[in-house]
Amino acid sequence: MQGRGLLAAAVVLIGLSGALYWSNKQEAAKVDQPDPKAPPKILEIHTDNVNQVDIVKEGVTTTIARKDGKWEITAPKVIRADQSAADYLAGSFTSLTSEKLIEEKVTDLAGFGLDNPKLTVIITKKDGKTAKLLIGDDTPIGGSAFVKLENEAKVYAIAGSVKATWDKTAKDLMDKRLLAIDSDKLTKIELIAKGQIVEFNKDASKTWMIVKPKPHRADGGLIEDLVKKITDAKPSITPTDEEIKKFTTAFAGATPVATVKVTDAAGTQQLEIRQGTDKSQYAKSTMAEGAYMMPADWGEFFAKPTDAYRNKKLFDFGFKDVNKIVWKDGDKSRTLDRKDDKWWDNGKQMDFTSVQSLTDKLRELTATKFVETGFTTASIEVTVGTEKILISQTGERFLAQRAGEATLYELDKTAVSELRQAAGDVKAAPTKK
Repeated sequence: MQGRGLLAAAVVLIGLSGALYWSNKQEAAKVDQPDPKAPPKILEIHTDNVNQVDIVKEGVTTTIARKDGKWEITAPKVIRADQSAADYLAGSFTSLTSEKLIEEKVTDLAGFGLDNPKLTVIITKKDGKTAKLLIGDDTPIGGSAFVKLENEAKVYAIAGSVKATWDKTAKDLMDKRLLAIDSDKLTKIELIAKGQIVEFNKDASKTWMIVKPKPHRADGGLIEDLVKKITDAKPSITPTDEEIKKFTTAFAGATPVATVKVTDAAGTQQLEIRQGTDKSQYAKSTMAEGAYMMPADWGEFFAKPTDAYRNKKLFDFGFKDVNKIVWKDGDKSRTLDRKDDKWWDNGKQMDFTSVQSLTDKLRELTATKFVETGFTTASIEVTVGTEKILISQTGERFLAQRAGEATLYELDKTAVSELRQAAGDVKAAPTKK
């Protein structure tokens, strides 16, 4: 009896194993099968393989093509293309999926508006082969549109958002920036306004410096804001051709406010801003045809004085650059050295937190304004690494100067008081028990 039971159990086990084997085999086979519920795919051309796109609408053809790795509009006339907009258009064919298959074999193209399509898109691949999409009427419901490949009989429905991606003109795809510059390769900026020329140069370490009207340290953050303003320079509205003519006429009779000259690896470009009698701002660029209306604050932004871009910080050191601090205040002095992430003063370990507090105060030390004269004998000398500042006191007025520079910085007396307090609070590290 026991043998029969074991035999029956073995037969059942073999049966279960066989069923499991076939079940796993069928599941594995399904992995390679397309999902029957998935929307049908119309086209698949990877972005990198798209070499040209022609959009035909109302008898006008707009063409974007790759040239030397960048997009350019070549029809109806040659103009600069917005690289992001062109990339987005080319990327729409990477995996073009329909919402549903409408008809397997269409016999009446007119019923879908495909006999005379309102929009035709021709994609040319790197190998020269093309794919032609015909976009017809909108579907009665759902906000979709009918579409088919020219050489196929199937009619699909695509989302209205996909159709909108293709429904573009040269004006939609053009680079609307007034200056076509590469901000990373920018080496020189000139601002000409109110009878003054402010010039910024980027040195070998990619640090911006003011070189005109006098050499000064520049505030890197403010210069980056300036670069962004120039890089993103676009009209406040996208004008029609008639409006451009109108703005160009207004620009010719307007008062000059500021001129911006920028130089990158490709050369120098210029943007001139003028203001009309009604305070309207117009700009004309060497890289765009005609003049454009700009935001109301544009002219004043580029007409700031030199001091608006100067660096008011007394020290340039970063958070990891401090290894030595030399402090002298009258007859008080100390030298702090950092070794193995510990601070030492004449062989004695110092409390890390108190030294860090002094470091923070030095890093944050900022002038309230720039002055030309008034510096007397230095009462405080502070050296951090290779940077040294001198501070003089006349009554309650404090002026600072960086060693080797002529610039004078006026300091708030509270900031000096807090700096002295932080220096006095530096103490020895607690003794370990």
